[in-house]
Amino acid sequence: DTLWDLAIAEVKKRENPDDDDDVKPGGVWEKSILFMGNKNGGKTTIILRCLEREESPKPTLALEYTFGRRARRHNTPKDVAHFWELGGGTSLVELIRIPITSHNIRSFAVVLVLDLSKPNELWTTMESLLQVTRSHVNKILTKLEKANPEVAAEIKQRMWNHLQRDHPDCALVDPFPIPLVIIGSKYDIFHEFDSEMRKIISKTLRFVSHYYGASLVFTSKSEALLLKARALINHLAFGYDKSKSLSVDPSKPLFIPAGLDSMSQIGPPPASDSDLGKMRANTPLELWKKVFEKTFPPKSFCDLQDTKDPAQDSQYAEYEVDVMRAQKNQELEQYKRNASKSWKEMDFDSD
Repeated sequence: DTLWDLAIAEVKKRENPDDDDDVKPGGVWEKSILFMGNKNGGKTTIILRCLEREESPKPTLALEYTFGRRARRHNTPKDVAHFWELGGGTSLVELIRIPITSHNIRSFAVVLVLDLSKPNELWTTMESLLQVTRSHVNKILTKLEKANPEVAAEIKQRMWNHLQRDHPDCALVDPFPIPLVIIGSKYDIFHEFDSEMRKIISKTLRFVSHYYGASLVFTSKSEALLLKARALINHLAFGYDKSKSLSVDPSKPLFIPAGLDSMSQIGPPPASDSDLGKMRANTPLELWKKVFEKTFPPKSFCDLQDTKDPAQDSQYAEYEVDVMRAQKNQELEQYKRNASKSWKEMDFDSD
């Protein structure tokens, strides 16, 4: 195809959003996944393991992209999965507008990585990232309802596909508008916590995942746990079969695919009846938040405070650019010194 042919095809695609975004010419499937979560929470490590890449993870600066390819059968075109990773914890959340668009919303999913070793940052990180993402997705769906109501209705219906129609929790949950996986990372550190602390965190994350219609898995650098997380991600990325295993024992790593939990199995928030009676909440989610933050008060932190100047990072080094930058910095400092001298030498009229 010529460049002109490709341009025409792209315009037709944008003018007909009712076409299936998942399937491309030749029967190739394309999916997109956004990884976000705590700063230094292990997102890059999980992505590299999913893509079977033997690389040392590097800090993610802002928003990074990579991709993976898999063939469903021998001698068939390979399906493509686009992996986006949001760095900086919650500080750069507005960048989610770049990967999540109206053109790929039908084939998009989110993986939220929460650092289990930092429970005082857990709820704040989760709430900030999911609220902004949900708001952005809802704006896209609102526009789609006017341009293509059938597609918008299909996406909204998918939100409930993980629950059976007669599930007793239908009135108590609020599914996330696109597929969501919650990963609790650094389980090896978390496992050393007091058993009561582990129970509260595990129970809370079970509720949150069930409330949002998400899958939940705890992982660490352990190969066995990484494989479980990889199974959930491969289902989102390449349509692999869902894992049917289930682990809800708080003394072990949790693994709960979406739709396999229930409020009755999770139980009430971990607080006494008298404490629960004093807490005012408009939604179940708000009640669980208050109970969780009573044990783990939210820590005041800034994701940007430890951010280093990327120009000084060796992984972005470019000799010619760095030499020129050093020269310009010297010229700037010289200009400041000269300007300072000239101002001091000026004789201002005090009248």
